[in-house]
Amino acid sequence: MVCDAGRSLSGYALLISFWSNELGGEICVIDELFVRPAYRGRGLATALIERLMRGDRSLWSRAAAALALEVTPENSRARALYERLRFQRANVCMQFRMSDPKAGESS
Repeated sequence: MVCDAGRSLSGYALLISFWSNELGGEICVIDELFVRPAYRGRGLATALIERLMRGDRSLWSRAAAALALEVTPENSRARALYERLRFQRANVCMQFRMSDPKAGESS
């Protein structure tokens, strides 16, 4: 999804889904949310998330059991936005980083 302000590209969001047995339905994941610096602080991200929270079918065509997103600990501005919109810390995300697949190849 692309956000435009007039005729200028102001940002984008990448929404994906997965099924959650724990929540009994489809989860709408805000995988990426980016607003160009010149357009930040104008409520664009807030408006998008609030529309998703209301179940706006023009943005997400199916009923979602929850909205989910990840934010890096050092991104305090984004964290403040999500907390203001009532997002709460849920499950702990754990990762195993795979080594570079080319590292094991011989020349």
